[in-house]
This record gives sequence, structure tokens and C-alpha cells, in this order.
Amino acid sequence: MQKSAERIDHLLSRLGYCSRSEVRDLLREGQVRVAGELLRKASAKVDAALVWVDDEPIDHPHALYLLYHKPLGKVCAHDDPRAIYQDFPLRWRYRRPSLSSVGRLDRETSGVLLLTDDGDWLHHWTSPRRAIPRVYRVTLQAPLRDDAADILGAGTLMLEGEETPCHPAAMQRLTDQEVLLTLTEGRYHEVRRMFVALDNLVLTLQREAFGPFVLDDLPPGQWRELTEAERTMEKIP
Repeated sequence: MQKSAERIDHLLSRLGYCSRSEVRDLLREGQVRVAGELLRKASAKVDAALVWVDDEPIDHPHALYLLYHKPLGKVCAHDDPRAIYQDFPLRWRYRRPSLSSVGRLDRETSGVLLLTDDGDWLHHWTSPRRAIPRVYRVTLQAPLRDDAADILGAGTLMLEGEETPCHPAAMQRLTDQEVLLTLTEGRYHEVRRMFVALDNLVLTLQREAFGPFVLDDLPPGQWRELTEAERTMEKIP
């Protein structure tokens, strides 16, 4: 949460409206009001909740908290033409701190992804000690071996190049070649590597839940803001 009083040039540049020097142009053109009154001084300290630009309240003056349905083909990098950030309003790409994903999904994985520019909230949901459950829907190239659930749940599966076994994972078999897999850690390409260790290959991978956050009917490439109850929840079911 930002301080209640902040210089208007700092505030608008931080929220991606323009550079600090360009704020003076907005003020000169009469585009900035505070509590309904025109503002003229770039050094004026203001309450963000009272600021309007171009006859609209300023855009999310404190922080963004989003649930996004990441589609296939998008990446979580900032400096890539395939970046997920292309799906969000242009102004949000210039916010400071920057809008960032809570963890990552690779280009060939779709599903639930949280985004925020609140560093404390991001850390809260990425801290390994929280062991947040992640649920993936996995389609496999070949029929699943009979002992797969036992192996995945035992906490003894070793991945190539790793020195410690995977944490126990819960598997629900949907068909011979489709499962729901729940993990509580986030190693690099972990789901794909786990099934390689079981002599199989992942064809499609979608994250259906991240802790309490689920897609519901949100279409690929679309996002919604989290509710206040979602933003402030502490317990992981």
C-alpha cells in the first residue's frame, strides 16, 4: 500500500501515465483534478484516491491483483513479443514496481496464473515454505503404468539431474492417458520430467488451480481482478 500523500509527478509516472516531465504538460492542459479542483503544481502532494486524469479516477493507484488464464504460446518474460503482458492494458506495462507473475508457466502450459505489482503479496504466494498445492490436468502420450500413483505419492521419485527426490504428488486417474496431478513444489518443468521418469511423455498440460485460485469459466487470454476477500486470504485449503 502506498502512502496517502505522494507528489503528483511521482504518482502519475509510477502508474505508467507518462514521464515525470510530461506530468507538467497534463497539468498545464488542465487534465488533472484533485477532489474536483484543477491541479497546477507538479510538486503538489496528493491523496491518490482523490486524483482524476482525463475525467476519470486514476487507474489502480495502489496495486494490481489479477487472475489470468494463460493461453498456450505465451511466455512469462517481460521482453518477449510473445509475453503475457501483451494481454493487459498498455499503461500497466510501465507501472513501477512492474506487474509480475506469481511463479511462471512455460510456453506449452496453459491455465491459472496470478499477477501483481505488490512485492509482499507476490512473495507470500511464491514462498516455498508455504507448499501451495498446484493442480494440473495432464494428457499423456501412452497409457499410464499401473504403479504410477504409488510412485508419485511416495516422495521417492528422482528426476534426471536432481539430487533430492520430488515431494509426494497426488494423482487422480481420469482415463488411461489423462490425470489430475497435485504438486506442492515448483521445480523446472517438473510435471513433464516426472512423467519422463515414468517412461511417458506429456502431450498437453494445463494448471487448473493454484492454491484456492481456479479458472472457472475464464477464457484463455482473459483476466479478472481478485476480490478483496481473495487478496487477503491466508489459509490454503
